[in-house]
Amino acid sequence: MTFETLGLHPLILKALADIHYDQPTPVQTKAIPPAINGKDLLVSSQTGSGKTAAFMLPALHRFAMQHFPEKTGKTLNQQRQSSRTKGEKLRFKAARPKMLVLTPTRELALQIVASAEQYSAYLKHIRTIAILGGMPYPKQMQLLAKNPDILVATPGRLIDHMQSGKIRFDQLDILVLDEADRMLDMGFIEDIETIIAATPETRQTMLFSATLDGIVGNMAKKVTHDAESVHIASLEKRHENIEQMIHFVDDLPHKNRLLDHWLHDRSLGQAVVFTATKRDADQVADRLAIAGFSTAALHGDMPQSARNRTLARLRSGKIRILVATDVAARGIDIPAITHVFNYDLPKFPEDYVHRIGRTGRAGRHGLAISLVSHSDSTIIRRIERFTKQSIPVNVIEGFEPKMTFKAAPSRRKPNWKPGTKKHAAKAGQRHFGQPSAAQKNGRSGRTQRSRKAENRQAA
Repeated sequence: MTFETLGLHPLILKALADIHYDQPTPVQTKAIPPAINGKDLLVSSQTGSGKTAAFMLPALHRFAMQHFPEKTGKTLNQQRQSSRTKGEKLRFKAARPKMLVLTPTRELALQIVASAEQYSAYLKHIRTIAILGGMPYPKQMQLLAKNPDILVATPGRLIDHMQSGKIRFDQLDILVLDEADRMLDMGFIEDIETIIAATPETRQTMLFSATLDGIVGNMAKKVTHDAESVHIASLEKRHENIEQMIHFVDDLPHKNRLLDHWLHDRSLGQAVVFTATKRDADQVADRLAIAGFSTAALHGDMPQSARNRTLARLRSGKIRILVATDVAARGIDIPAITHVFNYDLPKFPEDYVHRIGRTGRAGRHGLAISLVSHSDSTIIRRIERFTKQSIPVNVIEGFEPKMTFKAAPSRRKPNWKPGTKKHAAKAGQRHFGQPSAAQKNGRSGRTQRSRKAENRQAA
């Protein structure tokens, strides 16, 4: 199936082609058609499954089919100057968005806005903004003065503007609750109820969550009407063809030597190296280029045209190693990517899942390698709890870490291990005390089949 067969507007299809979205993901295939028809949706899907496009593309399609009145395009200062010239007193007009997306975190909200701007690149009359905590108040007022069509917000900051009369939802057509389970875990339930109560009952509601049972299920029943349910396979099933491993590193030179070693792996087709910052992406890409690798950086500070050119070169095979940040690499779907490297671990386990999903596409085998310092043990535990899998530690002869790694104190019972209640560590299970024996070829002696069996057993 292609995006054309989903019936999306031609201008949206043109934008998707620019960012090399070729085939919809399972959640997009199942969610977009009913969403275009205005159906309420309850979607059980993990981060990294393509759910942002699953709710944003049908909304943009509906807006593209409507006639929007021309906006003045004036900033708040321009409106003030115009009012002074006419001898009038400026009155702030409340923003009346047509679509509201609620998210639990600032980072996710910014990612959604970035995606929406990509998808609506040729829909010039549609404006998308984010209202978030930590953003200067004058900046928020300037954004709201533009009367955006799509508003992405965290619940707490949105409530502040609602109470001051800066935002009204009497013209709202679409409400999206993204990662509803996380918002409830963070204690936003009262804010969410207040926001929903201020929206029209005729709205279309789409709720996305990792799970739809318990308190999330109860809320879903209250906020949706005759909703269509969409369930996407669990993380373990979707990533069972991706081999994951950890390499502990002592310092930056040790990390760079290990990365260079793996980039010379004969089985490597193309690879993505994930860094924590844009600056790191540039520096790592420069170092690899000097070392003779065909490489390029990809991050949010690059103009969209430059990003498009980089992705086109990656797709054509002219670039073998892409060094990227999380936001910039979202949506990359290139079957030739055989390896993913976590040069820096992500802050959130969901981002880890999205990262490793860049390999193992179309049922192929993939390899995800994390270069981990001794201070990252807590992040590793979070990832293992989230994915319900233990990640084995690998050691390559000649690249052994000099330090031994002890697990950081945990609030869980001392005998707790990821995926099992038994204290004894099983084959392939992470152990921070003593690294496993070094392998000359950089691989563990176990077969891929035995790794899968161990992961299923640990889960």
